[in-house]
Amino acid sequence: MKLTHRTTNNWLPTLIDEMFTNDYLGGTAPIKSWNPAVNISEADEKFELDMIIPGFKKENISIEVDQDVLTISSEVTSDKEEKTEQFTRKEFSLKSFKRSFNLPDTVNKEDIAADYKGGILSVTLPKKEEALPQPKRMITLK
Repeated sequence: MKLTHRTTNNWLPTLIDEMFTNDYLGGTAPIKSWNPAVNISEADEKFELDMIIPGFKKENISIEVDQDVLTISSEVTSDKEEKTEQFTRKEFSLKSFKRSFNLPDTVNKEDIAADYKGGILSVTLPKKEEALPQPKRMITLK
């Protein structure tokens, strides 16, 4: 049995990738889109939506309900300037996300509540009264 060794030339794709992803003037890599992780659970009386968004401030988070769509978004920009005798360097950064969720008809949109602690946004979506489980009811015969 003969084993053959095949060499592949991987330097060209790497070189091309570096040309388009690196900023050789000292900047940073291009901004990549980001969608935060979400856990959704259902109980008898409500839905719970937990979103992991560390590094955002409470005042920068927007939660809105438009008809049957819940939208959670945030956009934070920052800039840093460094001055020396030879040059001035400015860097800008942008952190943002936007997630939308279709709400079922069983959600009571008027009583939606949210809380943000430790980088986790918790949104409580209570169910309407008619959607809650009803206790057993005995029917008598006539």
